[in-house]
Amino acid sequence: MDSGEFHLPRSRAANERLHALVPGGAHTYAKGDDQYPEDLAPVISHGRGAHVWDVDGNRYVEYGSGLRSVSLGHAHPRVTEAVRRELDRGGNFVRPSIVEVEAAERFLATVPTAEMVKFAKNGSDVTTAAVRLARAVTGRPRVALCADHPFFSVDDWFIGTTPMSAGIPESTTELTVAFPYGDLAATEELLTRYQDEVACLILEPATHTEPPPGYLAGLRELADRHGCVLVFDEMITGLRWSEAGAQGLYGVVPDLSTFGKALGNGCAVSALAGRRELMERGGLRHSGGDRVFLLSTTHGAETHSLAAAMAVLATYVEEGVTARLHALGERLAAGVREAAATMGVGDHVVVRGRASNLVFATLDGNGQPSQQYRTLFLRRLLMGGVLAPSFVVSSALGDADIDHTVDVVAQACAVYRKALDAGDPTPWLGGRPVKPVFRRLA
Repeated sequence: MDSGEFHLPRSRAANERLHALVPGGAHTYAKGDDQYPEDLAPVISHGRGAHVWDVDGNRYVEYGSGLRSVSLGHAHPRVTEAVRRELDRGGNFVRPSIVEVEAAERFLATVPTAEMVKFAKNGSDVTTAAVRLARAVTGRPRVALCADHPFFSVDDWFIGTTPMSAGIPESTTELTVAFPYGDLAATEELLTRYQDEVACLILEPATHTEPPPGYLAGLRELADRHGCVLVFDEMITGLRWSEAGAQGLYGVVPDLSTFGKALGNGCAVSALAGRRELMERGGLRHSGGDRVFLLSTTHGAETHSLAAAMAVLATYVEEGVTARLHALGERLAAGVREAAATMGVGDHVVVRGRASNLVFATLDGNGQPSQQYRTLFLRRLLMGGVLAPSFVVSSALGDADIDHTVDVVAQACAVYRKALDAGDPTPWLGGRPVKPVFRRLA
């Protein structure tokens, strides 16, 4: 398809309506049209399985569904049925629903490294609750987060460390310090420099890279020795690494961990899980120390979202979904790498990450990450019916979807090679380049 033939007039009009009413034109910055080539940001009508349709009627093979949240595919029958059953029974009551205890039992049976769990609606709720709890139980003010992981929370303790720190007092940001992933010596130096000040270490146990041998166990030992709380952010690794998350796969038990995304297959549910001794500080059955305002959300126990979570957990365990995600990802990665190499851009279109969580890098002629080349690549994918801000797979993908994706990637790589040979990708961008999510100015 020639770029002159691919227009999205209805999506373009819908984007204009969105920007007039919604700051940023989307409710998640990573979904903004600035993340896509100019005038090629489709607005979605509906999805089923691994496919989505835009308001212009175009069908796409979709990757990274719902920012990694839809790992079973859209409108998964088992999840949809569980949700539909609860919708007819009421969604929120003045007292706990029996679904709340059933969901907690199912979650803790699936993640046996945790002893208690509390549900909420999004990741920021639970990571911030973990930080607050760590500060309360240690009596320490500082949060140490992993500098190599892009996002932890919408709350001040994290956003103050990003280029979008407007509106956050410097005094808040000063209490957050950072350590590099995989470097125990640097982390120990940080903990020594801020001796008895660091409440917790918070990190994704793994994402784009596997943890170096002994790293997570080394962090566990460091946290114990320095008296701070070890928090694993399992938003991405939860279910995708194993049903019990990265902690289940690598065998290192954090004090607290947070889950979300895949847990609801698109329904809004997240979880803070951890050791009873810590979690109960936000409860009614502890005798020592002040009560902690752990989590208290009006919609945290919404019945249909908890039913969705139970259906997701059951499906993963019974159908071996994690293994399927890895097999699909391995097939896709091999195909993309072969296509890129065949077209002479194997050093420029680079697939990285665990097979169940693939991302891609677009590098310029000097091997540096390039937003311009990303724009060129995304543009060609969209024209070929592939919506892929990443190559994160869902279990709904079939072999034909992957084969189609690889064919489209090959066509994109042919154009990529032309741009590299010309030394300038501008003629193939179709407008301004895509932009990073975190930036100081619009």
